[in-house]
Amino acid sequence: MKYKYCPICGRELVEKYSWDEGGVPYCEHDNMMYFDTPKPCIIVAVVKGDEVLLLKQSYIFKDSKVLISGYVTNGETVEETVSREVLEETGIEIEDMMYLGSHYLQAKEIIMLTYICRYKSGEIKKSDEVEGIGWEKLNNAISEMKQDDIGKAVMMKVLQLTSIWNNEIFKHIRYVQNS
Repeated sequence: MKYKYCPICGRELVEKYSWDEGGVPYCEHDNMMYFDTPKPCIIVAVVKGDEVLLLKQSYIFKDSKVLISGYVTNGETVEETVSREVLEETGIEIEDMMYLGSHYLQAKEIIMLTYICRYKSGEIKKSDEVEGIGWEKLNNAISEMKQDDIGKAVMMKVLQLTSIWNNEIFKHIRYVQNS
């Protein structure tokens, strides 16, 4: 989010020098700096054996399948967002969540926080925002994600992890979580 007006008093902001940050939007009336903030969003690869769950959501990409994604809600941790979005969009529960990294989407000012997790339980029940949903072989998923560059990057990490550790990664995560 780029601030142009003060969210407190509504006055137009001016640029003020802030050490290492450079010019920052500033309200002279309220004596407040407003740093531009990207919208946090999650993207998650849900893995079940040698398969990953892919969605069809034409409002995101017309001709491409995607991983599960969604915006972080105020008062919610990123991990809670991952669990909530998976449950809302698919009806299933997950376990053994692991952070993979982040990607910045300049066009939408979104910071995408990427995760891998494992299917725990439940039957797939797609939400109204999902047109199609299904398990896809890990080694075929990238070809189904034609337009989703961030999703493909996540899947490259998933493929590296699952080939290196052959799902041993989840045993490591469970050990760390239970320690």
